[in-house]
This record gives sequence, structure tokens and C-alpha cells, in this order.
Amino acid sequence: MKVKEIREMTSEELNAKLAELKGELFNLRFQHSINQLDNPHRIADVKKDIARVMTILREKNA
Repeated sequence: MKVKEIREMTSEELNAKLAELKGELFNLRFQHSINQLDNPHRIADVKKDIARVMTILREKNA
């Protein structure tokens, strides 16, 4: 996910995206714990996307 795309979203869209990413991270961690995860690097990618969204949300709220 690109920062430019994130900056174009509204606060409501960012909150929805954040919830979606957190759900995806939960599912990836669950799959990893039962050894069914195909791409373990995806966990790091989702964490970085969550951090990007949270950063932009803080910038918009400040």
C-alpha cells in the first residue's frame, strides 16, 4: 500500500482500513501458529501498512 493512496483517504476510510488490516494480521498470525502460512513475509508487510495508516491518522487528527 502506497503512502499517496493512504493520504487520499478520509478519516473514516482510514479507520475502516485499519480495522481490516488488524483482522488480516490476526488471521496471518493464526495461520503461522498452525504452520499453514505460505508467505511469512506478509506479516511484516501488514504490520508496516498498519503503521502507515496509524501515522496518517495521527497527522490528520493533529
